Parts: sequence; structure tokens; C-alpha cells
Amino acid sequence: MTSTTTTPYRPSTAKRAQIWLANHFAMLSAILVLLYLFLPVAYTFAFSFNDHGKTNIVWQGFTWEHWQDPCGVPGVCGSLVTSLQVGAISTLVATVLGTLMALAMVRYRFRGKQASNVLIFVPMATPEIVMGAALLTIFVQGFSNIGLSLGFTTIVFAHIMFCLSFVVVTVKARIQSLDPRIEEAAQDLYASPMQTFWKVTFPLILPGIAGAAMLAFSLSFDDFIITNFVSGNESTFPKFVYVASRRGIPAEANVIGFSMFVIAVLLVVGAQGVSSLRANRLKD
Repeated sequence: MTSTTTTPYRPSTAKRAQIWLANHFAMLSAILVLLYLFLPVAYTFAFSFNDHGKTNIVWQGFTWEHWQDPCGVPGVCGSLVTSLQVGAISTLVATVLGTLMALAMVRYRFRGKQASNVLIFVPMATPEIVMGAALLTIFVQGFSNIGLSLGFTTIVFAHIMFCLSFVVVTVKARIQSLDPRIEEAAQDLYASPMQTFWKVTFPLILPGIAGAAMLAFSLSFDDFIITNFVSGNESTFPKFVYVASRRGIPAEANVIGFSMFVIAVLLVVGAQGVSSLRANRLKD
């Protein structure tokens, strides 16, 4: 009786490469997408050290000078302050109004509620160039009668308008995820409606409000198209960068832009850390 031995199957090199690629395709795709997304950030960081002359388009050499004096270019820090002021005011107003609107649209019944739910998405779906042109017409024809010209105030009004929808949608989603029995339990324990809101509802929706505020501020600080229509002679940081790009964005603007990116990342990471700590405490 003869015995036969079977040779284990060994795939070829090409086959092993195909298997490896199939197993790691999602990870490789994610890495490529991240590299694509962060390439402009890397360019901004690198050219913030460029020892350029009149233009900051071609690499000339390494220097720390721009990081030591980010306000070295006239107008860059003034435009940054304007953007921060507009963002702070519009975020505050849009967050307060948007939170109240979200509460009303989720918790109450009123005539026109369905239409309101639809209309709240209109500013989000409207192209910015259309919205900017429409706002310019309103401000020029309507506000000129009361002596209000294009400038800081019109920028704030415009930013509140398009940030409001994002706040409403974000906070509304948070409110809809709450268990109404928690508030009912507070009322069963003789808490007044105001006490129930401040001690139960508000702490529960606070993460959603904070996220909506961060989103509104980033949208306001980043906006250029609508701002360019309604700003008049006022200059925000995105408008300054656009004008400066014709002759090469100065390295000081790259310093400020990358610094704002790092601050935003730190805020997001910090918020995620706080949420994780709260979740762990609730589990314990």
C-alpha cells in the first residue's frame, strides 16, 4: 500500500499581493484621503517658514522671522481681529436663537411647523453666491433708508442668517435623541418647568449646543463668498487672503492660518476627551 503526500498550497507572489491589498484596501484608502485632505495644511505650514521676498510662491529659504512677528504685514492682524469679532457675535446670537428654535420645533406643536422644518434647510441648500447677491440687494436697497452702509454690521447680520440653520439642525438632532421620560421624572418630583429645563434638559443638550457653536464659528470665520458681497470696505481674514493671493499669500498669513487650524484641532480633541471622561464616569 503506497501513501501519497499532499503539498500544501502556496499562492504565488501576485496572488499574495492581491490578498494583502484586498485586506488592507479600506485602510490604504483612508490614508490616501487623509493625505489629500491635509496636503494644503502641510503646504501652509511649510511656507510659513519661507524666507520670501515680494511673493510667497517659490521656496527661497528657511526662516523663523514670520513666526516671531505674525503681524509684520500691514492688515493681516486687523483682518484677523475683525473675523474673530464677527465670528464671536454671530456665533453667540445664532446659537441662542437656534437653540430656542430647535426646542420649539421639537417640543411644541404650532401652525406652520412642517413648513418651518423645510424652510430651515433653504439657507443650507442655497448656493452662497446666490445668497450673497440677495443679501447685497436687501442691504443696499433696504438698509440704506436707515443710514446703514455695508460694513461690519452687515457682515454680522449675514453670518447670523446662514449660521442659524446649522445650529438649529445640530441642536434639534440632540434634542430628538433625548429620552422624554427623564424630564417627566423631574416633573414628577415637583420640579417646575424652569427647573426641569435648567437642571435636566439644558445639561443634556449642552454637548449639542457646544458642537453647534463650534460649527457656527468655523463657518463664520471661514466664509468668503457671502462676506465679499456684503462687507463693503471692511476686510476679514479670508478676504485679506484672497486679495493677497494675487501676489502670493504672505507667510504671516500662513502662520495665522496654521495656528487657527491647530487651535481647532485641539478644541475638537479636548471636546472628545471630555465626552470620553463623562462616559467613563457614567459607566463607573
